[in-house]
Amino acid sequence: MLTFRKALVVAAFIITCILLFKTTHTSTALSGSKDHSKSTLPPLFDAGSSSRKSNKAPEYDGVQKTLINSKATLLEKLQYQFPYEPEGKFPAYIWQTWKNTPNEGGFDDTLRPQEASWTEHHPTFVHEVITDRIAEHFVQYLYASIPEVLEAYDALPVPVLKADFFRYLVLLARGGIYSDIDTLALKPATKWMPDNTPPSSVGLIVGIEADPDRPDWADWYSRRIQFCQWTIQAKVGHPVLRQVVAAITQEALRMKKAGILSMSKMDQSIVEFTGPARWTDTVFSYLNDPRYFKVGPKNISWEVFTNIKKHKRVGDVVVLPITSFSPGVGQMGAGEIDDPMAFVQHDFKGSWKADSEHVKPIVNVEVDSEGHIHRTPAQT
Repeated sequence: MLTFRKALVVAAFIITCILLFKTTHTSTALSGSKDHSKSTLPPLFDAGSSSRKSNKAPEYDGVQKTLINSKATLLEKLQYQFPYEPEGKFPAYIWQTWKNTPNEGGFDDTLRPQEASWTEHHPTFVHEVITDRIAEHFVQYLYASIPEVLEAYDALPVPVLKADFFRYLVLLARGGIYSDIDTLALKPATKWMPDNTPPSSVGLIVGIEADPDRPDWADWYSRRIQFCQWTIQAKVGHPVLRQVVAAITQEALRMKKAGILSMSKMDQSIVEFTGPARWTDTVFSYLNDPRYFKVGPKNISWEVFTNIKKHKRVGDVVVLPITSFSPGVGQMGAGEIDDPMAFVQHDFKGSWKADSEHVKPIVNVEVDSEGHIHRTPAQT
């Protein structure tokens, strides 16, 4: 019969054996019988910490990751730093840019109702108005491990180019909604997709800016169907954002090296370099990329989206009709702001006016040497 002291000794021995077995078993399960770090590691990275010993890119957690292989292409670096998780949720961020924030003096009172509308319709979202100075620091933080992007951003000669570039950069790295400061939210983003479309199946939402069904459309717009970039919703790392960031970076560095990266010497217009033409081309390029889609004998072109009145989904991209982000413009089939498909109203500051025959500018829009936009009455 066991004495109390002997029982304690036996119990201690059994517990020690259990703990030793558990530790050994856990260690064996973690290490395995093979060196998986060599067989599953993406080929463009060298063996590093255990956090990279997987063929699945790690989720972005707000902390910069160190890229080991300097020979990786720019697209590979962007993909590694900001992996795309298509089944994830849209991040609850709203990003806007302006010269100052609503909490600072000098914020334009006429913009306050528009800026506030985004918070009113999205009370649980983080809503940030980013100034030029903060944007510079933010880009440095987000892209510290990709010096090409930092060099390109710093080299852009005027604020309007940096503002264009920033919207793609912040959406690629953080996701959420970007919208210009002069936009009015009419409906929350939860209403932007059809009820039968699960958010986990969509990674990018874009709206049509222009659908000029007329023979002289090229006199007024850069593309037959043009997607707007004043409002975009995206998940972190979406391939369209990755591609547009890479393209702008490469073009900026090319022009810098050639000594022509200035407003007077650039060989591309702002629209083509960073604006809606660049954005539209990148979206169409993605929709026709065989790496992501089964491309048929006929490419996806503007004909697919002209005159649409409802959502049009292609893969993980939802395209909204012109009414959604441009209601009340009085042309190209756009509905009014009370239309069920009207989600965001853009204040064009009276820049354009439609008549029965032509779309005529009623003000002249000029960009000065510092990149600031000036509007003056047009001569009639």
